[in-house]
Amino acid sequence: MTTSMLTPPTEGAEVPEVQVEFQDNRLLIDLCGEYDRNLTQIETALGVQILRRGNQLAVYGPRDAQSRGIEVLGALYHRLESGRPVGPGDIDGELRMTNTPVPPEEGDGDQLEMFRREEVEIKTRKKTVEPRTDAQKAYVKSLFDNELAFGIGPAGTGKTYLAVAVGVSMFIGGYVDRIVLSRPAVEAGEKLGHLPGDMKDKVDPFMQPLYDALNDFLPGKQVTKLIEEKKIEIAPLAFMRGRTLSNAFVVLDEAQNATTMQMKMFLTRLGEGSRMVVTGDRSQVDLPRGVQSGLRDAENLLSGVKGISFNYFTAKDVVRHPLVARIIEAYDAADARKTG
Repeated sequence: MTTSMLTPPTEGAEVPEVQVEFQDNRLLIDLCGEYDRNLTQIETALGVQILRRGNQLAVYGPRDAQSRGIEVLGALYHRLESGRPVGPGDIDGELRMTNTPVPPEEGDGDQLEMFRREEVEIKTRKKTVEPRTDAQKAYVKSLFDNELAFGIGPAGTGKTYLAVAVGVSMFIGGYVDRIVLSRPAVEAGEKLGHLPGDMKDKVDPFMQPLYDALNDFLPGKQVTKLIEEKKIEIAPLAFMRGRTLSNAFVVLDEAQNATTMQMKMFLTRLGEGSRMVVTGDRSQVDLPRGVQSGLRDAENLLSGVKGISFNYFTAKDVVRHPLVARIIEAYDAADARKTG
């Protein structure tokens, strides 16, 4: 790939056109997408215009937007070169990421090659998961590097999803012998009454998001078999008392709904060879009025303790529908006005 500017602009002016040349026309077709929909997604996000001319793409727009467009196109093309597909979510991830230019090797004058970032991948049985924002990338690194990691932020930022993906990856790789996933069985503002069935039937509705994540990474039959063999355990937080969890990858989801005593109980279950992840959203506490959230208490007490990491997410890290981020921002603004 090579890049060229057709006419040198004056300082601060809009760059008329930058051309990017791609060597493999087949990959270029995949880069553009059906009916150039991938290019349209980049154009809409960055406010540029991208035109295809043979094996070249011409990028029009302000200097900064052009430069960002070139970075994104280069990263996506490199992704295709490595045999990975490019879909709307992958494009969104590249657009969200902050590129840090890497000095090219001696004799390499290709501008796009300067923006190949360090790749972070989580390999599972069914798919390879990649962080889509800088905060997600830092979080995944923390999950691999620390024995106890906290992921705190709004819904839709991938806190639990990425934690389960890392747990499955470490289980497949033989780094842990089992996966333990837990949640407080707290009703989200509704009184459900007495649920029918045995204990499993009663708690499964609270645990369903964890089952959903597992089924994304492992074949359904394998999930069922591993649960039967106790290699994967999904249980309410109350069932953790009195246990020592050794050689396990342990996730506590919705930790904002754990009481202070429950949080202390859970954190002290950590055994030899285990890793623990605690995720939560401080804005969605469903505990009775006057009961302190164990997540907030743990933040205050454990911040700065060696071997424990805290990673934070904002509405900018939401990877669900774009409208979700705007909804979260609206609620946060309303809360700020109430407390201001």
